[in-house]
Amino acid sequence: MIARRVGLTCAVAFLAVVALAAVFPDLLATHDPLRTDVRSALEAPGPAHLFGTDQSGRDVFSRVVHGAGRSVGIGLLATVLAVVAGLLLGSLSGVSPRVVDAVAMRVTDILLAFPEFLVALIVVAVLGPGATNVAVAVTIAAVPVYIRLARTQTRTLRIAEHVEAARILGVGPVRTFTRHVAPGVLGSLSVLATIGIGSSILAAAGLSFLGLGPAEPDPEWGLMLSGGRNVLGRAWWISVFPGLAITLTVISATVVGRTLRARAEGRRA
Repeated sequence: MIARRVGLTCAVAFLAVVALAAVFPDLLATHDPLRTDVRSALEAPGPAHLFGTDQSGRDVFSRVVHGAGRSVGIGLLATVLAVVAGLLLGSLSGVSPRVVDAVAMRVTDILLAFPEFLVALIVVAVLGPGATNVAVAVTIAAVPVYIRLARTQTRTLRIAEHVEAARILGVGPVRTFTRHVAPGVLGSLSVLATIGIGSSILAAAGLSFLGLGPAEPDPEWGLMLSGGRNVLGRAWWISVFPGLAITLTVISATVVGRTLRARAEGRRA
């Protein structure tokens, strides 16, 4: 129990630092992330450059700090879009006639049968590279999970006692849904989204690693990870530190998300 609390505290603290880096990177960065200096290329971590420098002499620590806004921002944007789309489509499916609901769920099941990253890779390959297209691709890959949960919650809440009472009192169907059904569905989706943020960040970083996301010289974690792979033997810090940022962010988001889900389900976190 103590170990779980310590783990949760560390996860929250790390996410707070990541959030600070994403919103106010200049408070933490020690150098200009885009400034090149060939004389300082491939310097090992030290007092002058905490995480060393890359092939162009750019400070890796500052690039990791500034990369938080891009990497986490893409993951957050994709998650928010997926939650909104899942709420609308899943709820619509939950109140639709049986034939429409069945067709929608079969399409959702087909998408769920493929790994999220594969779906995102196919979508961004069709749309083309870029941060916006990566966010759209990750959204499309993640939305089936939210659609299914929203549909299940909608069908459960629509027959709840307080919803039936609202109908008996003459409340219209639209108002009943927006006031009594949608908030409950959104609450369940929000808990799931705390876990999904980590998956979205990881998927976005993976696409950037393949060269389908932001382009140089943007400081983005997946792109930085890819940029150091050819010199990993003699300049490990170029890839290791952004890789650690991705790993720790995903783990921390997952720890917090699982804790919130456990508490929402009435279980001990």
